[in-house]
Amino acid sequence: MTFARGRVTVLRRDISVCAAGEGLRGRRLEDFVLAVNEVITNAVLHGGGGGRVRLWARRGRLWCEVTDHGPGLPPGWMGSARTPSSHDTGGRGLWLTRMLCDHVTIVSSPGGTCVTFSAAIGRAPG
Repeated sequence: MTFARGRVTVLRRDISVCAAGEGLRGRRLEDFVLAVNEVITNAVLHGGGGGRVRLWARRGRLWCEVTDHGPGLPPGWMGSARTPSSHDTGGRGLWLTRMLCDHVTIVSSPGGTCVTFSAAIGRAPG
């Protein structure tokens, strides 16, 4: 699906329905939808105003890929996994995605950014 400013709420609802249909439940579903929201919001605010989101299930995981055609992340930013301080005015979206999801991959260049992440489908551990 493609998305742009003004469609984030509708897209978040659609993602939630699709993710639930693939078997995500409870806290995992909430965390996954929050991560999707953070990444698509970044694409709208910093990545050219919109992008494309893909969802697929494979081998017990639900995957999401969000791409945009913005200017890319600033040099040196992607290696930062530090917790944002309370004084930082940004930088929480991708950090939060890393905390909430598994297998997070970020590929960025001056032609855009692609963020791919997943969540296990099924019962929560423990």
